[in-house]
Amino acid sequence: MNLSESVTAEASPRPPVRAAQYVRMSTEHQKYSTENQAEIIAQYAARRGFEIVKTYEDSGKSGLRLDGRLSLQQLIADVRGGQTDFKAILVYDVSRWGRFQDADESAYYEFICREAGIAVQYCAEQFENDGSLSATIIKSMKRAMAGEYSRELSVKVFTGQCRLIRLGFRQGGAAGFGLRRYLVDEHRQPKAVLNHGEQKSLQTDRVVLRPGPPEEIEVVRRLYRMFVVQRRTETEIATALNDEGILTDLGRPWTRGTVHQVLTNEKYIGNNVYNRASFKLKAKRVVNTPDMWVRGDGAFEAIVERDFFEAAQRIIQERSRRFTDEELLGRLSALLVEKGWLSGLVIDEVEDMPSSSTFRHRFGSLVRAYQLVGYAPSRDYRYIETNRTLRTLHPDVVAQVIADIGAAGGTVRRDPVTDLLHINDEFTASLVISRCHISPAGGLRWKVRFDSGLRPSITIVARMQEDNAAIHDYYLLPWLDVGTTPNLRLAPENGILLDAYRFDTLEAFFDLTRRVPLKVAA
Repeated sequence: MNLSESVTAEASPRPPVRAAQYVRMSTEHQKYSTENQAEIIAQYAARRGFEIVKTYEDSGKSGLRLDGRLSLQQLIADVRGGQTDFKAILVYDVSRWGRFQDADESAYYEFICREAGIAVQYCAEQFENDGSLSATIIKSMKRAMAGEYSRELSVKVFTGQCRLIRLGFRQGGAAGFGLRRYLVDEHRQPKAVLNHGEQKSLQTDRVVLRPGPPEEIEVVRRLYRMFVVQRRTETEIATALNDEGILTDLGRPWTRGTVHQVLTNEKYIGNNVYNRASFKLKAKRVVNTPDMWVRGDGAFEAIVERDFFEAAQRIIQERSRRFTDEELLGRLSALLVEKGWLSGLVIDEVEDMPSSSTFRHRFGSLVRAYQLVGYAPSRDYRYIETNRTLRTLHPDVVAQVIADIGAAGGTVRRDPVTDLLHINDEFTASLVISRCHISPAGGLRWKVRFDSGLRPSITIVARMQEDNAAIHDYYLLPWLDVGTTPNLRLAPENGILLDAYRFDTLEAFFDLTRRVPLKVAA
């Protein structure tokens, strides 16, 4: 090689390194908009010799957990599956990668990328993510600070919400049958009625509850009279309302659960109650004890007399009071003498009898309770009782899904025969509750049966916990990927191809249904 060729070779620029960028925006200030992040990342890439060939974007997503962040999930899945054509991932800063409450979780996702030979670069940080001791210490500190920021913000937001509750302002949620949400200004002057799915636009505006149409108010009061005076059960009341063609505020038939909600919610006597349950920092939902509730009594105009409401609570409390083991077994023995045999259905049909779930939770199973009163069923009916419980649970879960879609601003049409949900007139969804059973080898298994006749765009699979008493998690399964298989068997772990669709909550699904108004060009 002569001198001229050597100089030319040295002057030839190296080809740019192919890179992907990940941008995320929650609901924070403008500096974290995806456009601003992309601009800073582009400047970093130009300086460092990167060529951005792919973008993963999560808009309006919290960084507390991986759930709901579909683009980051796809990025991790692509890296794990070797489906990448880039050697680096460019991120604005550590907090955009995530505000995980466990800093090790953030490090874990970065480690997956590094193990696959793909470096993660934080473009707006003052340190080089080069694996050095100083970078490791600073990065760990930044991760902890990102998580702490969310914790501090959560405390501040919660304190502000509690103050507004005590002042008599509503903090989210549907108004409920017989009530309406009203928008008021900072001086409590009424501005407008908020219809289902509508939200306030000004930060200074507030929302209060006011009585709804007279015909709905009369239905609520009649519901209380039927329960308190006539001593009719929630199921009987729901049947009577449905026979009259009366629908709930969501346009659905009444169920035992929806009647029970009306009978137990203090908003019908004008009280503003908050923090019954906690779901802070995307952690597991926790039902709080009454001493943790935040109250604003007499905040709204009552539509039910307090005496009727308190009488209804006494009936419910007496019905659900805690019996001793001896009292429960005594009642079960008396029922066995009367009926000659026992089952969950027989127990639940007796009005003043504790429910079959009470016996199941107290003694571990119905079969164990049967044994303690000397009853041995001729066959194991536990799966029948479980299936019956899940069939009863299904309409309540569907109703809650419809309500949450409405709260997110979406619209739903439900087929009354098939329960198929037509969402925003864009796609369909079907809900399947999957019973947990134990295999002969002792493992947990869930069986999912797809309805080939309905062909929903997405099948929501609610997997039950081991005791089938509550929902464990959810799978959002697209028909195009899994619908050709009539049955699917799930284990606790199913590999990335299936577990990429697993979520602890349905927040990701509600994000799909959220409508965003578009500006019309002039």
